Amino acid sequence: MNFQYWHPEKEKMDRAALKVFQLGAVQKTLVRALKTDFYGKRLAEAGIKGADDIRSLDHIKRIPFTTKHDLRTAFPYGMLAVGKDDVLRLHASSGTTGVPTTIYFNRNDIVSWTGLVARSIFSTGCDRRDVFQNMITYGLFTGGLGFHYGGEEIGMLVIPSGPGNTSRQFRLMRDYGTTVVHATPSFLLHVESKMREEGVARENISLKRAFAGAEPYSEDTRRRIEELLRIDVFNSYGLSEMNGPGVAFECQCKNGMHLWEDAFFAEIIDPDTLEPLPDGETGELVLTTLSREAMPILRYRTRDITAFYTEACPCGRTHRRIRRIKGRSDDMLIINGVNIFPSQIEEVVMGIREVGNNYLIVVEKEGFMDRLTVKTEISLEIFKDDDSRVLNAIRENIRRTLQTAITVNPKVELVESNSLPVSEGKAIRVMDKRPKDV
Repeated sequence: MNFQYWHPEKEKMDRAALKVFQLGAVQKTLVRALKTDFYGKRLAEAGIKGADDIRSLDHIKRIPFTTKHDLRTAFPYGMLAVGKDDVLRLHASSGTTGVPTTIYFNRNDIVSWTGLVARSIFSTGCDRRDVFQNMITYGLFTGGLGFHYGGEEIGMLVIPSGPGNTSRQFRLMRDYGTTVVHATPSFLLHVESKMREEGVARENISLKRAFAGAEPYSEDTRRRIEELLRIDVFNSYGLSEMNGPGVAFECQCKNGMHLWEDAFFAEIIDPDTLEPLPDGETGELVLTTLSREAMPILRYRTRDITAFYTEACPCGRTHRRIRRIKGRSDDMLIINGVNIFPSQIEEVVMGIREVGNNYLIVVEKEGFMDRLTVKTEISLEIFKDDDSRVLNAIRENIRRTLQTAITVNPKVELVESNSLPVSEGKAIRVMDKRPKDV
């Protein structure tokens, strides 16, 4: 395999040199953060006055964690380290809780972010000859413009199609010879089912690769998309608090996502004790920006559950890789005292051949007990089979396999293909109907 590097001097930096670079970058970030109203007070309370208080990377533990609540408390400008006249752009969450989390960028931040996304895309084997159809939401959401600028930086022809309207997506693919797409994994599965429904021939489109992100998904889901669409699917990781896309990305080896450690200092902690965990152990990812100027963020608790790989990647990049995101520490379901991540359920249902491309997890209260129901789509041919024994056998296989995996006995409902809601953005996989005060 011929590997290609966007910035080889950064991507293959010696680990010792990388750590020296990170220490200097953490100290610079700390100095920037002290200029903000929020961190000026928070760091003073922790007894941190300047860069000299962080003389090694181990000392970063002296810095308090930052949470999403902190970002909302500091709204709108409490974490801004530059004057508003130096700010070029903002991105923000939907603000469904009433206060959006807002991230600000100056010109250098946009350039840096663009370079990280270009590096990520390039690491998958893409180049300026590709036609890139960006089927993700634009606007305040970071995924649209983040990938758009990164694709243009490489020199790709970028089609800003946005999500939805699958018929139009197919037409764009055929007309312009799209070779690469970016979408949520759930929408990619929806695209495949609509291709069959509309009679779109696979040989009439030129797709080679897809970037899937914005929601957790299992390896079985990736394999299913690859087999159905006959493409390579690359996992990506990002979050708006750390710019958006371009935090970590799979290379051509597809064995974990390289976290760009020249831009982010990463820790994995026990979400209960908040103590750091050694490489290889699963915990919550904590990130510190190393290059952002307008809005530096220190030790941000992402709530995302993952682990570092301990072995080197064959591609030659020295930046550590994180495993596929297992879920979020605050998305974990507790069913009658058992901790379950939705990703565990997806891994089972998407690995069963008869299951379609969509599923829904429903949690309800029956008396004093929790009831877990997993609804899965089944192909129309199987669903309408006159022999009920076929459906019963499939249902029992799913139930038994799930019970083995999660140690909870679920109720399984089989529904007709395309009958469950399809989201053009992040898929809604869980409906927790339990009373909030229980």
